[in-house]
Formats: sequence, C-alpha cells, structure tokens
Amino acid sequence: MERKVVAVCVAVGFLGLLSVALAFAAEATRIKASDVEETGQYRCTYPKSPALALGLLSSLALIVAQVIINTVAGCICCTKHPRPSGTNWMVALICFIASWVSFVIAFLLLLTGAALSDRRTLERRYFDDGECYVVKSGVFAGGALSSFTSVALGIVYYVALSSKNAQTWGSQQNQGIVMGHPQVPPIQATPVFVHEDTYNRQQFP
Repeated sequence: MERKVVAVCVAVGFLGLLSVALAFAAEATRIKASDVEETGQYRCTYPKSPALALGLLSSLALIVAQVIINTVAGCICCTKHPRPSGTNWMVALICFIASWVSFVIAFLLLLTGAALSDRRTLERRYFDDGECYVVKSGVFAGGALSSFTSVALGIVYYVALSSKNAQTWGSQQNQGIVMGHPQVPPIQATPVFVHEDTYNRQQFP
C-alpha cells in the first residue's frame, strides 16, 4: 500500500475516533431529567453541561474526515479513471453510498443533540404539559456509532478505489511496453530452376 494511502487512512481514522469519543463524552455529560429544576409556572431551569460543545466538536471532526476522504479519493460518479468491472469497483460503490448515508444520520443526530443541549434556549420555553424536555438517551451514542460507520466505510471506499486505480495504471503502462521476442521474418530460399535434361542425366547416367 502506498504511503499516501496509509497517511490518509491514519488521518481520517484519527478524526473518526475523535468524533466517536467526543460523541460518547457528550452522551455521558448530557443533561438528564433528574438534573432539571422546575421553578414554577412550568419554567425549567437547566444546569450547565459541556454536551453542547462536545456535540459540535464531534460534528466538526466528522465533517473534516468526510471532506478529506472524498477530496483525496474523488467522487466515484465523477472520477476520470475508467470503470472496470470487478470486486473492487462494487465494494467502492457500496461503501461510498453507505458512508454518505451514515454521515447524514450521524450529523443530524449530533447536531440535534447539541441544539437540545443548549440550556439557554430551553429555559426560554414554557410547556403547557408541565414537563421539562431533555435530550433522549442514546442520541449522542447513535451519532457516535453512525460516525464510526461513516468513517470506516469511507476508508474502505478509498482503499478499494486506490487499489482499482493502481491496477488500471499498471495495465495502461504495460500496454505501452512491447513484450515478447522480436519478430524476424523467416528466410525463404530462392527456388532454383533446373533444366529437365540435367535432371534426367542425374537420375540416369
């Protein structure tokens, strides 16, 4: 595997793990229902929580990882390289689609969890049913798992596409090299015409 491919995979993998760690940290520090105080007239007071910043940082790390992997690998639908049929191409296509689907899910979950963790926004709201709303359990965790899936599939997509491009480049190089032995035209003997009488004299002296 080329050094460039290894470097990209390491960088994207680090950002993916960072996004997952931040998302789980946001899940652990999110505001729970037991942390909210009701001060009367259905007004809820929320404590401070780092879940908002952690969720936003997790989303940012995920976005940077997705941008890097798609910038380096290029869009599979817009690539200038030929598209040979084979296992690598199908794996790259499936991983490309699944990576983007997982990215959208992760981004929405992390962004929603971060927005609902803003206590200043929640404290300005009044609820007729007398309940204080908080981020549900598992929102940030779901975003973390979706982030991990998106980054992992993105790396597989990049590796599969890089392998396909390397094979294509090698086949194109081989087409420009003449292989085999030099072709030498066979030497044909010039026919010699012998007079009929001479032939008869050689056979019957």
